[in-house]
Amino acid sequence: MEGAGVDIPGEHVVESVYRAAQFISSYHPADYIRHLARAYEREQSPSARAAMAQILENSRMAAYGRRPICQDTGMIVVFARLGMESRIVSGDSFEELVNEGVRRAYLDKQNPLRASVVGDPLFARRNTRDNTPAVVHVTLVKGSGLHVMVSAKGGGSENKARFTTLNPGASVEDWVVSTMEGLGAGWCPPGMIALGVGGSAEKAMLIAKEALNEPIDMLDLLARGPRDPVEEMRISLYERINALGIGAQGLGGLTTVVDVKIATYATHAASKPVALIPQCAANRHIGFRLDGSGPASFDVPAPEDWPDLDGAADIAGRRVSLDGLTREDIAAWKAGETLLLSGRILTGRDAAHRRLAELRERGEPFPVDFRGRFIYYVGPVDAVGDEVVGPAGPTTATRMDGFTDMMLETGLLGMIGKAERGDATVASLAGHRAVYLAATGGAAYLISRSIRAAKVLAFADLGMEAIYEMDVKDMPVTVAVDATGASVHKAGPALWRGRIAATRTRSTAASADRTESLDR
Repeated sequence: MEGAGVDIPGEHVVESVYRAAQFISSYHPADYIRHLARAYEREQSPSARAAMAQILENSRMAAYGRRPICQDTGMIVVFARLGMESRIVSGDSFEELVNEGVRRAYLDKQNPLRASVVGDPLFARRNTRDNTPAVVHVTLVKGSGLHVMVSAKGGGSENKARFTTLNPGASVEDWVVSTMEGLGAGWCPPGMIALGVGGSAEKAMLIAKEALNEPIDMLDLLARGPRDPVEEMRISLYERINALGIGAQGLGGLTTVVDVKIATYATHAASKPVALIPQCAANRHIGFRLDGSGPASFDVPAPEDWPDLDGAADIAGRRVSLDGLTREDIAAWKAGETLLLSGRILTGRDAAHRRLAELRERGEPFPVDFRGRFIYYVGPVDAVGDEVVGPAGPTTATRMDGFTDMMLETGLLGMIGKAERGDATVASLAGHRAVYLAATGGAAYLISRSIRAAKVLAFADLGMEAIYEMDVKDMPVTVAVDATGASVHKAGPALWRGRIAATRTRSTAASADRTESLDR
């Protein structure tokens, strides 16, 4: 940021943030697509491979259709560096300029984005309707110009952020691996993680969050080898986390993370603060620089940035008609099996479930009959043009665990969401002979194409969290928990953890044999 100081009109900030937020809603960074495509090529788990194919195909469809990759279009986080020789010319504060750009982006009639921000985090939790305010960080640096990084962080991955303060001699790697093993799939892997080590509690979290925006380069790092201890640790963590066998969507497989980032900062001699922040498969961010010459512009990715899947995203599975389905029918489904659902499903997520619980506490009837039905945990993006609904991927099912008994007591046959369920929920499902089905997180636009009709049945004031009835055709899902309580999110990772460990053992033994032979 060297050179003569420049004035930057406030409108350039507004327009650039607007363009950036719109751009990242529809376009994956090319580095993520490259790494995910490589992971897809080497994946041996059929379930994980199918999930990655859906994510890759969804990415291509979202780009061509200029619609959101994921229904959770994220909370906007901005890191800005302002050269001290420059000034932003505006009667508004920098945060106000950013928020106006966010507002324009999320209310864009051509590509409306889902507003997910609530103004009061404690009590009313009322949606602000335009996704403001953004989270803004500004640093003053030498030189001139303004560099801005805009990212959109989804709730599923943000909820899995973790922090600890280790003793100075404790192993960061061991804590990270143990923590990742316990995170489950709610952060929507395969993605990446970033670590912030050092500073203070808030500094560690901040540098970890900023590190998520760094280019993904693990394939290059593995090819050339590490140049310093931090790169050695990145590779070690990449290998150890993937050896857990969690895999895409937690179904079990070879790739859980495509990269690991590490940022460090000086810290107190008595401390070792460590922040861990996952990034989901959406991985939305882009940077730009303003120098007073005009707003930022962004180049649309080239078609060749996406791999040729050669029909791999075409999903095969048992076709199921939901209308008239019985418990005897669903008893035949097995954990890990792929289903293509057709018929009518209901929707509902956090706010709708809370409202249903309030009705039950007051002894009032539910506005919807759930008997013999399935409920899909989803908050779709608003439709445009001839769409029935906008992108409509699953939200993290674990958040609804506390409502499971209440819902199953209505006669509900099952739920559809993403990520694992808790032990008590799995037991409750088995006790009611009900099932839990997993849709692919990160495939929201692809899933929305299977929805043929949608109408609001209850709680219209909740917006995207209202209860809808949707008519679907061949909606792809995996039986995550069957009617006996068998869970693919437990069996899948355990199977692949064992296979990866066995492969490593054979490789080590073969290497030792070669060394012994050479010695002889």
